[in-house]
Amino acid sequence: METPDIEDLIDALIDREGGFVNHPADRGGPTRYGITEAVARAHGYAGAMACLPRQDAEAIYRRLYWTRPRFDEVASRAPRVAAELFDTGANMGPGVAATFLQRALTALNRNGGDYMDLVPDGRIGPRTLNALDAFLAVRGSSGEIVLLRALEALQGERYLRLAEKRPANEAFLYGWLANRIGESVG
Repeated sequence: METPDIEDLIDALIDREGGFVNHPADRGGPTRYGITEAVARAHGYAGAMACLPRQDAEAIYRRLYWTRPRFDEVASRAPRVAAELFDTGANMGPGVAATFLQRALTALNRNGGDYMDLVPDGRIGPRTLNALDAFLAVRGSSGEIVLLRALEALQGERYLRLAEKRPANEAFLYGWLANRIGESVG
């Protein structure tokens, strides 16, 4: 797979997220295109959330959920993994997605035999990228698929835990599992 086009990933994400939503059980409050009001306000949008321009949402996704967490650098190494990190980051926060990557890479390093353990700090830097490079070098073309499965397993477990800890989240669990787990996002 070639490096994913962030514009295509953003379009697919916005299609999944839909337009304006203000679900009473959603702690994020009003959203448009999946962008919460708090995120929109933090990035200078002052209007009604129902009127958030699509290009503002696209710019936020590109900056906060692709470039800043360095998923673009993952994309040049493992495009499907980067697409999954982008989607997970948009839904759970990019730090959570990066932590999933670091945890999975550490668990797959054969007790440090392939590369050093990572500190799951939620920030992709040189150590995480080097570990990803080493993992892919050792595991070859099937490595990206296995890593993708590990990321989805962590994501699914987190969704279940969120629903167990806060029963109001059960309103979202089916959709999370139906639309965010097991689908090829890249």
